[in-house]
Amino acid sequence: MGQLIGAQSSPRSIRSAHLRPELPEVDAVPPMNALEILRETVRILRADPSSFMTILALLVFPVSIALLSNAFIDASIVGALARRLILLAVASGLPLTHFLKQLCYHLAGTVVSSIVCFPLLLTFLLVAKASIAYSVACIYAGKRVVAAEFITMARRIAGRVVTTYLWVCVTISSCLAVFLVLLVAVCNAFAVLMYPPQIIVYPALLTVLVFSMVYAHTIIICNLAGVISVLEDVSGLMALLRSVRLIRGQTQAGLLIFLGSTIGMAFVEGLFEHRVKTLSYGDGSSRLWEGPLLVLMYSFVVLVDSMMSAVFYFTCRSFSMEMITADDSMEEQEMIASKLEDVS
Repeated sequence: MGQLIGAQSSPRSIRSAHLRPELPEVDAVPPMNALEILRETVRILRADPSSFMTILALLVFPVSIALLSNAFIDASIVGALARRLILLAVASGLPLTHFLKQLCYHLAGTVVSSIVCFPLLLTFLLVAKASIAYSVACIYAGKRVVAAEFITMARRIAGRVVTTYLWVCVTISSCLAVFLVLLVAVCNAFAVLMYPPQIIVYPALLTVLVFSMVYAHTIIICNLAGVISVLEDVSGLMALLRSVRLIRGQTQAGLLIFLGSTIGMAFVEGLFEHRVKTLSYGDGSSRLWEGPLLVLMYSFVVLVDSMMSAVFYFTCRSFSMEMITADDSMEEQEMIASKLEDVS
């Protein structure tokens, strides 16, 4: 594990001015596309599987159990919120279809689950993501991951990590609130113009499509901000702004990472809903092995997603520094050219 992961890493060493002294010095990681980031993530996982599997078992697995099983969620609350959303959608002019009902129930379940599981997300999942980012940085630096060193560092960065996470929650909640307000406004505008519900569906779908792109960008920025709060001495709004600057030129790779992670999580959630909550063989014994297996699969997807976010941070930072170097070179060339013109 003493060697740097990724044969394509540059030999020159780059240390960000924002990095804390206790963090290892990381060599430059060249810009990668989404597939290369996935391959790099697999190499990092193979370099130190014990550390990442420990994080998965102790921190990610409990959160996955709570999110998939909905053990702490009252179904009546989800149903009441879903009915309110359905009434709001119908009052806005949308037709009452089976897809609309399922969408409202899914949205209500996601909101209630996020609120109920917030203590777990603020503790277990936040510590898991911080430890994953730190472990990836250690492996890139050719340094052994030591739990005692991470605990010491965690005490110093806990404030800024929590602050950044709260800003992330506010950002995502605001994005969802703006979407709902915009969707209702668009539907009501077409309803006032006396368009039938079958026609109102199309501008509503267009609004959902635009929101999906905005939401994907928001999640990418928020995930990157979480890594930044661990590896750099910034937090909160400044971490989000730093994330926006870093992601320039790497948006496509970030979108593909988000798409792959979302599909993976949705696939496992669908299997858990269908195989564990709905179906069973005979006396229901299938749940005894299918349930833990699907929870483990979901935990692994969360682990890989967090690792890819950390790798994405390093490649974005390297790309950003290369762009700065290129700009400086262009300025120097322009200055030399202007001096030559003055001499001539």
